Amino acid sequence: MARINNRKNDEIRDIKITRNYTKYAEGSVLIEMGETKVICTASIEDKVPPFLRHTGTGWINAEYSMLPRSTHQRKIREASRGKLDGRTQEIQRLIGRTIRSVVDLSKIGERTIWVDCDVIQADGGTRTASITGAFVAVVDALNKLHKSKAIKEMPITNFVSAISVGIVGQEHMLDLCYEEDSNAHVDMNIIMTDKGEFVEVQGTGEERPFSRNDLNKLLELGEKGNKELIKAQRAALGEIADEILGMEYGNEVVIATNNAHKLEEIGAILEDFEYNVYSLKDVDLAGIEIVEDGKTFEHNALIKARTIAKKTNMITIADDSGLEVDAIGKKPGIYSARFAGENATDEENRQKLMKSLNNVAASQRTARFVSAIAVVFPDGKEFVVRGTCEGAIGFEEKGKNGFGYDPLFIVSGYNKTFAEMPSSVKNSISHRANALKLMKSEFSKRVVR
Repeated sequence: MARINNRKNDEIRDIKITRNYTKYAEGSVLIEMGETKVICTASIEDKVPPFLRHTGTGWINAEYSMLPRSTHQRKIREASRGKLDGRTQEIQRLIGRTIRSVVDLSKIGERTIWVDCDVIQADGGTRTASITGAFVAVVDALNKLHKSKAIKEMPITNFVSAISVGIVGQEHMLDLCYEEDSNAHVDMNIIMTDKGEFVEVQGTGEERPFSRNDLNKLLELGEKGNKELIKAQRAALGEIADEILGMEYGNEVVIATNNAHKLEEIGAILEDFEYNVYSLKDVDLAGIEIVEDGKTFEHNALIKARTIAKKTNMITIADDSGLEVDAIGKKPGIYSARFAGENATDEENRQKLMKSLNNVAASQRTARFVSAIAVVFPDGKEFVVRGTCEGAIGFEEKGKNGFGYDPLFIVSGYNKTFAEMPSSVKNSISHRANALKLMKSEFSKRVVR
């Protein structure tokens, strides 16, 4: 069956979120979902309900109403009747508990945020539109508290939105308008976070029962719709959203190294990294020469990452690593790859190291591998982390695996060189593995979760 406005069954109505819609509230939004329009405000009150006094914790309450002529026929004001009807009370509680589920109330102090959702035009999905708009209004209100230093940090734990789904005839539909909702055999409201987690699912077989298969199809539609709504919330909130969720940079990453051994090792360690990982060859930059004239591992890693990020406009990960041997003043350090000369082989570097440690006792041959991992994003934001692996330099080469100084480096606690270890073991304990673990943790804080 053809839908109103020829929408596809999995298509939401046009959405528009207008921030700062009213003058006085700390946060205010006009949300438009097709012909449904709701004004959502968030007001801050410096007190809490009696049960929260002297706890240091805040609260969020919600009120919901419909203007008398927001519907096809005039609706009597509830104030005229002297009491709220059951539907209104249900929706108010739903909005309140939804917003509370994604705000750390312990971080807002003893304050109450009053959320008011006033429907000025109703064409189905007023409660779900209210939730989606109210969240944006609350974020704005909390951001004002944060910017004024009334609270130390933004207490938003997740984004949240809500959408309706249903079965009309035999069709599973997303974001029902009033006419579709009136004819739905099954009606459901699905509230979800940006992580794809459910806050609440309300479903009723109004005219007939529904199957597990029906439920799964409706949940899939709801997930799709909520992803689109959260994308709209992000767009409306701009930099505030980036501070809370991190930036959206796509899912492609390039590793800035021409060293085949490093590339293979980094690729293995990043096997569970949920990004498409590319080499310099993949982006037509194989063999590129980058002058690494930094004074530290971190500086050199950043030089490489900045250069490739600028050329590719992609997230770039670069490693600069080396060996620090305490007995010779932490040499070779940043010159590890060219310790024996600019074009020295691994074997020549190892031979020079052994000569440098002639007559040095075993107890004095302590050393560590160091890896600095730099990440540079297309917009110029960047960070760098360091990982190390402690050990000692042996008196002879042992093992056939690995590369560089691996046959000489005896890993603390293992009594084996890196070259004697299977790559799976090395890649779980090495300096590079430790740095990449830190990198992934820091990375996740800066990009969309």
